[in-house]
Amino acid sequence: MSAELLGRARAGDRDAFGALVEPHRGELKVHCYRMLGSLHDAEDALQETLLAAWLGLDGFEGRSSVRTWLYRIATNRCLNLLRSSARRPATQTTPVPTPAAMAGSTPVPLPEPTGRGEVPWLQPYPDALLEKLSDQAPGPEAQYDSREAISLAFITAVQLLPPNQRAVLLLRDVLGYRASEAAGLLGLTQDAVTSALKRARATISATRSPHPPSPPPGTPAERALLERFVTAFTELDVDALIALMTDDAWVRMPPLPFEYRGSEAAHRFFSMIRSQFERIDRLVPIRANGQPAWGQYIRDQITGNLHIAGVIVVGLAGDRIHEFTHFETAVATYFGLPRTLNSPGSGAT
Repeated sequence: MSAELLGRARAGDRDAFGALVEPHRGELKVHCYRMLGSLHDAEDALQETLLAAWLGLDGFEGRSSVRTWLYRIATNRCLNLLRSSARRPATQTTPVPTPAAMAGSTPVPLPEPTGRGEVPWLQPYPDALLEKLSDQAPGPEAQYDSREAISLAFITAVQLLPPNQRAVLLLRDVLGYRASEAAGLLGLTQDAVTSALKRARATISATRSPHPPSPPPGTPAERALLERFVTAFTELDVDALIALMTDDAWVRMPPLPFEYRGSEAAHRFFSMIRSQFERIDRLVPIRANGQPAWGQYIRDQITGNLHIAGVIVVGLAGDRIHEFTHFETAVATYFGLPRTLNSPGSGAT
């Protein structure tokens, strides 16, 4: 950090302030996303963080790095959001509707789920934004590698933790801050941090399944599996889809609260889709949360144009799929996916 740059920023130079915080903007946004599970909320929290940093710059005494100071502000902004009534899971405040009750609000009638999702606000995170992160390595206490710490499975599990446990887990096991440093960032005692981390680790551990690792992105193994998936999904070949999935695979569709787990439930889900559509007309490949993803398009029978129908993200385990998550069309804009495609042909991309 340049003392001259800090001095200029304190004197009211916005350009100097921008140069001071810009190297940390990307990783702060990811941190807010891990805390909140929503890219939209993460963007809001980041803006609040930078505004608070600008207004409070005179209070920065330089006893920590600018990066650590910004993480303190961002974490506490997120904690304030999580503790507000607006950020409580809908399942805790209102009755969960049944698929039959919601039939009029969904394009496809849904079978009875095996469970009710507790994270309806979950959104995917574009890999294109991850590529812009700084080269700042995690601290010595980090327990998760970068791929696992951004995966949808990890983000979903983190959302089930109470706010303080969530913050402690991310600061300690993802960012690698020492217990004393995390305590200072959160205004807690070191004993409180240690206790919260123990409980958070136990909760996260209970949600993890003993699956083989996913193949590295772009490898022949990954490409072969994804080609088989695209073929099966676009043709809505239910048996082929189930053959590609693990026995305990999850099917989710936030913000709808319905979840399907296991081969039988997944078969019911995809069979219901198959009963409504002959095929999925196009899948446009993207990547989200370090995982394979696609924009899903269906042809309008009147205009012939292809219309966005959602974003799909899959989690891989060895040569199988263990998670299938379908997001609503609103998240497509984060990936630069157009609402319509005018291509006259059909088929998967």
